Amino acid sequence: MSYYPRIIETEIGLKLKASGALLIKGPKSCGKTETAKQFAKSILQVDRDEQVPVIMTINPKILLSGETPRLLDEWQEQPKLWNYVRHEVDDRKQKGQFILTGSANPDEDIKLHSGSGRFTIVEMQTMSWQEMGYSSGLVSLSQLLQGNNIPFFNIELPLELIIERMIKGGWPALLDIPLEEAILLNRGYVDLLADIDMSRVSNVKRDPQKVRALLRSIARNVSTLVDNTTLGKDIKAVEDVDLSRPTIIDYLDTLYRLMIFEEQPAFNTHIRSANSLRKSPKRHFCDVSLAIAALKLTKEALLKDLKYCGFLFESLVYHDLKMYAKANDAEVSHYRDSTGLEIDAIVRQNGGAWAAFEVKLGIGMHDEAANNLLKFNKIIDTTKFPKPASLNIITGTGMSYTRPDGVNVISISSLGK
Repeated sequence: MSYYPRIIETEIGLKLKASGALLIKGPKSCGKTETAKQFAKSILQVDRDEQVPVIMTINPKILLSGETPRLLDEWQEQPKLWNYVRHEVDDRKQKGQFILTGSANPDEDIKLHSGSGRFTIVEMQTMSWQEMGYSSGLVSLSQLLQGNNIPFFNIELPLELIIERMIKGGWPALLDIPLEEAILLNRGYVDLLADIDMSRVSNVKRDPQKVRALLRSIARNVSTLVDNTTLGKDIKAVEDVDLSRPTIIDYLDTLYRLMIFEEQPAFNTHIRSANSLRKSPKRHFCDVSLAIAALKLTKEALLKDLKYCGFLFESLVYHDLKMYAKANDAEVSHYRDSTGLEIDAIVRQNGGAWAAFEVKLGIGMHDEAANNLLKFNKIIDTTKFPKPASLNIITGTGMSYTRPDGVNVISISSLGK
């Protein structure tokens, strides 16, 4: 399988130079190991090497011997390695000694004695459209945060192709295989998650059927503001399964540990209005393909439900925006106030520059999206907060251009870092 360069490589290189050890974390199969191998000089596969458990009982420091940077793949299978690496970094007093990769966050009691001053962390995602070669990247987030004008582009992008790519997802191993095989593998990913991973990660037995019911509920409510109580009611109404509030919280916490889904936080800014801001996050799977796999939807079914496709597309855009934002030292949130005014994504750099985005799969709602952005722009209290550098609509159509009202329309096939 060919290796596709990843945007995160720049961050990995910088952090290896800054710290003795680097932790790369992300969902299973997102490409952590292959990317880490581009930097590592020696490798220990903790989950595959049968000698590792034995050596851990005799002299764990032996496992740390090797040319550096030394990759400890799936290190969380032997959690005590964390502290051994920490001490070894202290003893060596050199940068770039170890790379640790893992597909589950460790228990809080394992992150003993935080690796402050010794470890840096990189969060990895599945591949973006730019990384997979689906997007030219000609309209960069960097440009949008600087307020630069965008040129006109028109790239043919049929709806069926967008749906196929959402079904397949950004998993590196699935890039070059047929759609039918990718569907089976993504459904298998969900099955393994429910049947094995949810119980294995913390050695607590969890009901696979209830896990599946929760995953389907999250999938039905992807890209929306939904609290745990609403999830419980949805599961009861649609699945006829009772999940108590404590069980939902426990299962969600475990999904966080496995990095299967995440929350897009609410944007808190200064507005010239008495309207109160909504603080609830939006929920997304780590890859939109898992929402589709959890519900066992086909391309034909999705083509018949374009409203739901719109939510999936928004989740896909959030995934890519988050990756491009990270490359620009920025974070992604959303906005909603008590009047119902909603902006799908706000990208804000730590230095202060920011941009607002609405996400629309087709062209039919571009005017409404532009009106939302312009209305939002007017209520910003500029005595306390700067205006956004740009107002943008990200769309599934092939055209990228600037409207007469100044709002940019950007095809996802042109968006990049």
